[in-house]
Amino acid sequence: MNKLDVFKLMLINTLFLSLIQISFIGIISYIIRVYLPFWVYLLLFISFFSATYLIFNWVLNKIIYKRIKLIYKSIRTVKTRNPGGKIKRQSIEEVEHEVANWQKNQQKEIEQLKKMEKFRQQYIGNVSHELKTPIFNIQGYLETLVDMPDRQTPIFDSFLAKALKNTKRLHTIVEDLQMISKSETENLSLQWQIFSIKELIAQVYDELEMQANEQLVQLQFKALKCPDFDVYADRERIYQVLVNLISNAIKYNREDGKVIASCYEMDDHILIEITDTGIGIKQKHLKHLFERFYRVDKNRSRKKGGAGLGLAIVKHIIEAHNELVHVRSTPGIGTTFGFTLQKANSQTLPLSKNQI
Repeated sequence: MNKLDVFKLMLINTLFLSLIQISFIGIISYIIRVYLPFWVYLLLFISFFSATYLIFNWVLNKIIYKRIKLIYKSIRTVKTRNPGGKIKRQSIEEVEHEVANWQKNQQKEIEQLKKMEKFRQQYIGNVSHELKTPIFNIQGYLETLVDMPDRQTPIFDSFLAKALKNTKRLHTIVEDLQMISKSETENLSLQWQIFSIKELIAQVYDELEMQANEQLVQLQFKALKCPDFDVYADRERIYQVLVNLISNAIKYNREDGKVIASCYEMDDHILIEITDTGIGIKQKHLKHLFERFYRVDKNRSRKKGGAGLGLAIVKHIIEAHNELVHVRSTPGIGTTFGFTLQKANSQTLPLSKNQI
């Protein structure tokens, strides 16, 4: 109820009671045969009207408002966490508006808490599932090895190698989880420096060349689209980004496919894109790709050794640089991941930033 509605209600009630009072006076005067002039009735009406209005106003402010104030004070105490704080005098309309806003904000917080609780449950379930697989494999291989009477056999060496591989996978998952947890609970420390982005991509290409050869995938730079730009960022963190993106581009490519790196100048930023010629990703999956443990094809991803954390790490690192990361894809043609970095120039001061 707004201020105008309250005022109208008071006027109507005051007018109604004043008319009843004047009518009562008129009936009494008629019975006792005392006829009063019109101006007397008018004066009495004004007096009754004023008195009734003042009484209504007093009741509204002293009795009703007092109770509303008590309720409002309780809400405000919860809202501000200040039980001893003073409350300035406000109209009912202002109190109503503030309480309505508080209720709306509380509802949003409750919904957010429900979402976080659901996310927490899913997160714990995903972590448990991801850790369970390599632990179960390691346990099975080691139990078999312990029970083998003859350890000088190819099977013994094979099982030992598989146990070691799963141990490395387990270690990788734990390290990725630690990094994501650290980036979410505290500021990710960055070591800012100027370096060549093309040289860094070439370094990652060189380190992943064996993996690419096994997949029969070619690692290339896009012709005339990757000049030797210098960027200003944390080289080690961007190295992690490139390893994740290029490794994924190799894993989910087709035989005789290509991974193509390109760089574009955009004012004071450099756009870096990693494109593959793989199976592509459907549109419905794109908005979820940077979520932890999200996989487009769970079975295929596990066979490739992925834990579903690589792209989440990419997102955290790029956002720690206050930059953007994006993805676009066409099923059957390929996928492109891109991110921006600050371009190094004569005005860039390596010591101007040390942490985000």
